[in-house]
Amino acid sequence: MRHFYFRLILGIVWLAAALVSAVKANLSVAALYASLGIVFLWSVYSIWKKEKDKRG
Repeated sequence: MRHFYFRLILGIVWLAAALVSAVKANLSVAALYASLGIVFLWSVYSIWKKEKDKRG
């Protein structure tokens, strides 16, 4: 479950960095950071779904 929280925090941080980069008009870097954030949050969702299926 440690990986779940670690990836959740990293996903949120990457999305926040994407937001800051977009505000500063650095759109190419913002797109990179947003894609990294989405990948991390997608892995969090898959871990959460697997744990949910195990419990019942």
